[in-house]
Amino acid sequence: METEGSFLPETAAAARARYGRLESTAKGIVREVTRAMEFDGDEYDRRVTDDVIETAQDALFASQLEVTVGSREEYEQWRAETDHEVVEVGSENVDHVAWHAPPATGTAVAATFQDKREAAVETLRRQAFGRCYRELLAEETEQ
Repeated sequence: METEGSFLPETAAAARARYGRLESTAKGIVREVTRAMEFDGDEYDRRVTDDVIETAQDALFASQLEVTVGSREEYEQWRAETDHEVVEVGSENVDHVAWHAPPATGTAVAATFQDKREAAVETLRRQAFGRCYRELLAEETEQ
């Protein structure tokens, strides 16, 4: 079993704090990308919306999530020991699984794969963001 990434929030507050700190980085990345695409000021103002910045922030957050990658047997052993509700995507008939189980939520997400580990990890991170964090992070803005 191996671990990729570094962020596994213990609490909702920790997840929200990390997400908030990524806003300025997301703005900087979008600004540099649009500069490389040769946007002028008017085009930047017209096309770079709050949703564009938020999408970059979401992707940055997801890219940092801690993911465990292991064999089907290692995953099944972990699953037997966890209290998380697990959402699994992919096929049951493959040899490897990547999973993310944040203590901050009661939900874990797993993605199965045979050969394409990197693709599975990236898919898992997007799934984890949508299933574990999107609503949790939105709660802060509603308060």
